[in-house]
Amino acid sequence: MEKSTHVRYGVLGFLSALSFILYLDRVCISKAALNIENDLGLSHTAMGFVFGAFTIAYGLFEVPTGAWGDRYGSRGVLTRIVIWWSLFTALTGCVYQFSWKSGFRVHIPGIDQDLSLVFDSFILLMIVRFLFGAGEAGAFPNAARVLAHWFPLRERGMAQGFVLTCSLLGGAAAPTAAGYLIQDVGWRWTFAIFGSVGIVWAAAFYYWFRDDPAEHSAVNDGERQFILDGNPPASVTDHHPPIPWKIVLASPNVWLLGGVITCGAFTAYMFMTWYPTYLQKGRGVSSIEAGWLSSLVLAGGAVGCFCGGYLSGWIVRLTGERKRSRRMIGICTLGSAGLLLGACTQFESPVVTSLCAALAFGCAQAQQGNWWATVTDISGKHLGAMFGLMNSLGVPGAFISPIFLGGFVDWRNEHGYVGRGQWDPGFYVYATVLLIGACCWVFIEPTKSIVERDQPR
Repeated sequence: MEKSTHVRYGVLGFLSALSFILYLDRVCISKAALNIENDLGLSHTAMGFVFGAFTIAYGLFEVPTGAWGDRYGSRGVLTRIVIWWSLFTALTGCVYQFSWKSGFRVHIPGIDQDLSLVFDSFILLMIVRFLFGAGEAGAFPNAARVLAHWFPLRERGMAQGFVLTCSLLGGAAAPTAAGYLIQDVGWRWTFAIFGSVGIVWAAAFYYWFRDDPAEHSAVNDGERQFILDGNPPASVTDHHPPIPWKIVLASPNVWLLGGVITCGAFTAYMFMTWYPTYLQKGRGVSSIEAGWLSSLVLAGGAVGCFCGGYLSGWIVRLTGERKRSRRMIGICTLGSAGLLLGACTQFESPVVTSLCAALAFGCAQAQQGNWWATVTDISGKHLGAMFGLMNSLGVPGAFISPIFLGGFVDWRNEHGYVGRGQWDPGFYVYATVLLIGACCWVFIEPTKSIVERDQPR
C-alpha cells in the first residue's frame, strides 16, 4: 500500500488554532471586566448579565449551526462562524456610555403611565455579547464533525483531546495578553486586536480545507484508507435521515450528559469571567498579577484536558471496554475537582490558592475528552446536531454562573462583608455542583445510542 500522507494533522492544526482563538476571544472580557464596569458604570450584578448574554445565544444556536454542518458541510459553516464572532469581538470595544429614553407616556383619565423605553450602554453591551455568542455557537459541533470525517477511531480521542486543550490554552493566554494590551492600548483596542485574528484564520481555512478527505488534492490513497480503517465515516454527501427527536429526547443519556456539561460549565465560567476580579478585589493583587494567576488556573485546565484525552483512550484500551471505564473517569475527575475547589479557599497566599484552583480546574477539564468521546460514540449520523444539543444543555450552568457570583458578591457587600468575605463562600457552591456532576456519571450508558432505539454502539 502507498505510504500514507499526513494531511489530517494539518486539519488538526486548523481546528486547534480555531479553538485557541475561540477561547482567546471568549475569555479576554474577564480581564477587561473592571475597566468596562468603571467606564460604563456597571455593577457586578449587571456585568454578570453581560457575561450571561453570551451563554444564552451560545445555547440557542448550537443545535441549528451543528445541523447546518451535517447538511451543508463544515467548511463554509465554520468560515462564516469565525468571521461573525470576530466582528462582534471587535464591536465589544465600540460600546460607549450613553442613555437614551423615548419619553413616551400614556394619558388616560385617571392614569398617567410612563412607558418610556430605555436604551443604554448596558443594553447595547448585552446585545453585542449575545450576537458574539450566536457566532461562537457552532464551532465545536462542526469541529466534532470534521474530526469524525478526517480521523480514524484509533486517533480520534487524541485529536479531540488536543483540540480541547488548545481551547483552554487560548483561555489561559487571554487574561495575561489582555492585561498587557489593556495597559498599553486600552480595553477597547484590545477587543479590536483580538477580533482581527479570527478573520485571518477564516480566510486561510476556507482556501485550504475540504469537508471530504477524498476531495483534498494533498491526500493520497494510503491516507484515505487509513482514515476509513476500523470505523468508516459517512460521506458528507450521504443522505442524512431526519433526526429521531422522540428517541433522542427520551434517552436518559442525553439529559445525564447534559447535566455533566452544565455542572462543568458552571465552574468553568466562574474561572473564565470572575476569577481575575476575585483576585484583585478579594485577594488584593495587582491587575497584571491577577492576569498571570488567572492564566495559571486556566492553564491547569488545559493540562488536565490534554492528559484527560489520553487517559480516556488509554484506560479504554487497557480494560477493553467502555462502559465502566468512562464512568470511572468521569466520577473520579469531577469528584476530585469538587474537593480541591472547596479546599482552595483555605489558603492565605493568592499564589497557593490559584495553584489549588488550577488543580481543581485541571481535574474538571480532564473529563472533557471522555465526555466528547462518549457523545461521538452514541450520536451516529447526527453527530453535529447531537453534539450541539448536549453541549447546549450546559447553557443553564454557563448562564447562571457569572450572574450568581456577581449578585452574590453584591449581596454580601450590602451585608457588610469585604474582601474574601464577599467572595470565598461562593466557591463552596461551585464545589458542590461539581460533585453533583460526578454523580451523573454513575448513571450514564456510554455504549447506548441516543438516535437508535435499543441499539448499543
